[in-house]
Amino acid sequence: MTKRTRIFIGILLAYALGIGVLMYRLLGDIDPRYRESAEESLVETAHLMASLIEQASPDGALDVHSLRPLFRTLYARPVYANIFGFEKRRVELRLYVVDRAGRVVYDSLGRHEGEDYSNWRDVRLALIGAYGSRTTADVDGDPHTSVMYVAAPIYLRNEVVGAVTAGKPVQSFGQFVEAARHKTLLVGLTSVLAVIVLAVIVSLWLVRPFGLIGDYVRYVRSQRRFSLPRLSRRALGTLSAAYNEMRDALAGRNYVADYVQTLTHELKSPLSAIRGAAELLREPMSESDRQRFLANIARETQRIQELVERMMELAALESRRQLAHPAPVALRPLVEELTASGEAAGAPRGIRVQLDATEDAHVEGDALLLRRAIGNLLDNAIDFSPAGGHVKLTLALQRRSVDVVVRDAGPGIPDYADEKVFERFYSLARPHSQRKSTGLGLPFVKEVAELHHGRVSLRNADGGGAIATLSLPRLDDTPASA
Repeated sequence: MTKRTRIFIGILLAYALGIGVLMYRLLGDIDPRYRESAEESLVETAHLMASLIEQASPDGALDVHSLRPLFRTLYARPVYANIFGFEKRRVELRLYVVDRAGRVVYDSLGRHEGEDYSNWRDVRLALIGAYGSRTTADVDGDPHTSVMYVAAPIYLRNEVVGAVTAGKPVQSFGQFVEAARHKTLLVGLTSVLAVIVLAVIVSLWLVRPFGLIGDYVRYVRSQRRFSLPRLSRRALGTLSAAYNEMRDALAGRNYVADYVQTLTHELKSPLSAIRGAAELLREPMSESDRQRFLANIARETQRIQELVERMMELAALESRRQLAHPAPVALRPLVEELTASGEAAGAPRGIRVQLDATEDAHVEGDALLLRRAIGNLLDNAIDFSPAGGHVKLTLALQRRSVDVVVRDAGPGIPDYADEKVFERFYSLARPHSQRKSTGLGLPFVKEVAELHHGRVSLRNADGGGAIATLSLPRLDDTPASA
């Protein structure tokens, strides 16, 4: 599977995952919203019944006698209501009234009269004038029998003398919750299928449709017998190949255009210097001037050659989808070798290279590419370090990865260059020579990191200098250092 194919599939999976997370949150949010709506209605019902009882009790004693025939008639009353396709056939509202001690003096179902309800949350809070509610199952351990209760205090002569609680089974609006969930899930699945169908339509429209159909027809004709699974697999394989071809063509066109434009810009300066020196050599001049201009031509030619070689090396690396023959690579011997080379490279300017690698770590990859990548980071650190400075190379073991950290004592990264250091051909002038590099070293390191399923970063260090970190997945089980 190519890198672009993985990216394309990753986008589809990310979209499907996003829709899945959204659907999960929406589906989980439906039931609480319906409960809130039902609770709000129960609040009004409880306060309405509390007002009726207060009106029927002018002498200061709770009068609930009128409630018995009222609810007896209500439960016997024929009910038919078509609510958005759902038929309601009976009244499921419940009501009970307690006195100031919390004892039930009336229960619309006739089950709990005389019982002490003072410890129930709805009653306990209502008897002190607060808002009380609860959800309790009629049958212990069976959430399908849950009932929502909301209580309201009964006031007589500005004193709480009891409470009335209105209740409603959760199952009475559960059918609406299930319907809403099914509709929401249907919308989510339809959205995902629509994107997949759209992708197929676009691919059939843009990617040589007649050639695909012709190839598929020839394949079908070559089959001795009809096999739907085999034909389906062939069709999916053909579409997958078409997707790869389309993405590679579009990406390759942009890639080449970008490279040509950038390379042309980078070659202008050395070519102009060579042309100017060549024109001056036609004129009479002293031998010292002639040697100086010849040296300029040689230097700029070397610069062009280095630029082209680096560019071809980076282009070859970017075209690779994965490592051809990955193998375990021990990093400690590798960084020890690079430290010795860095010491030699920094010696003319008195730059010391220090290695901190107390433990070894293994990664799976290409040793040559890793050596080049870490070497590029070390070369940059030496180039940007002042004379007599030092560079520190650290091998830091994490729980699942290993970090190769290179720190210098140079001027650090300017703010304007912070987002550009990994762009092709972008380079900063070296402090000691004021010359720029090809600008392909850090992009090379980035490509190597991605091929090894790792990452690279470059940032300013506290106290000055810059820190480059190449993080790679560990292959061994060596415990990470503290």
